[in-house]
Amino acid sequence: MLKNTALSETHIALGAKMVPFAGFNMPVQYTGINDEHETVRTGVGVFDVSHMGEFILKGEKALDLLQKISSNDVSKLYDGKVQYAYIPNETGGVVDDFLTYRIDDKTYFLVVNASNIEKDWNWISKYNTDGVEMKNISDQTSLFAVQGPKAADALQSLTDIELAPMEYYTFAKGTFAGVENVLVSATGYTGAGGFEIYVANEDAQKVWDAVFEAGKAYGIKPIGLGARDTLRLEMGFCLYGNDIDDNTSPLEGGLGWVTKFTKDFVNSAALKAEKEAGLKKKLVGFEMIDRGIPRHDYEIVDADGNVIGRVTSGTQSPTLKKSIGLGYVDTAFSKDGTEIFILIRNQKIKAKVTKPPFVK
Repeated sequence: MLKNTALSETHIALGAKMVPFAGFNMPVQYTGINDEHETVRTGVGVFDVSHMGEFILKGEKALDLLQKISSNDVSKLYDGKVQYAYIPNETGGVVDDFLTYRIDDKTYFLVVNASNIEKDWNWISKYNTDGVEMKNISDQTSLFAVQGPKAADALQSLTDIELAPMEYYTFAKGTFAGVENVLVSATGYTGAGGFEIYVANEDAQKVWDAVFEAGKAYGIKPIGLGARDTLRLEMGFCLYGNDIDDNTSPLEGGLGWVTKFTKDFVNSAALKAEKEAGLKKKLVGFEMIDRGIPRHDYEIVDADGNVIGRVTSGTQSPTLKKSIGLGYVDTAFSKDGTEIFILIRNQKIKAKVTKPPFVK
């Protein structure tokens, strides 16, 4: 049985094409991916990403628990600050990537991927040996990502939170569209700027309607998951299940920057040893030189046809009008500008390694 978000019927009424995604019935597109992509890059659009998971961790030992399960140093957070990290497993892979919001020194708000809600909950619970109060509010919470360069102007009339000065990876709580205690953050997954609005399901329709009314003058549109994927790929952002998973090394996946060996966390000793020994492969970005669209799991080969890696994400970039992708390659082929080939229908199609973001 597919789960619905609070606004599934609204999306259907808006003419969205609905598809199963991470166990949810989700809008993949409304007017078309290219049109929606362009709307976010140049104006403002709204994604309903209420399928994402939200946990609250509370108590004297909440920080200790997070330090154990998170790759990043959670002690660096202050009230109103957000941190990106991953949850390492015990065998060198990644349970999930997630966000930690510090509400106060004993209260943290976690945002996890929809497909991993139960898995993450069970994993964190396993390490919760000091009685940290844990609350899973995923089923009661709606999340709208209002993205694009016009987002602050479109939303400001709805809230007492000063939006334009809000720094990347910070958040505030305030009144939004007449609803009190709404959490608004700036963590964006599109590279186009914007805000995330967390509201209780019972207020979701009211807030959605208010956002569209306020954004009317700015050409605001609803945006589906199809454009979310092309937008995040133009920035080179990882998608769990595609680019990282339980069997991929976070260090090979380019997550060394959120791996802090200044503390002990799950599997940290093994990851440190892996780093010191040198990585065998790396997740790289690439642009197609010849025509062809790279797809998940296509093989990457060298000029002689030897397999040197595999594609994890690929698409036709609406902004660049050419195909781009992410994939793991042997370290010898990971340098910027290196010529590689994607095997598409048994043909070697030329590409070159390109350091993301693809769209500056």
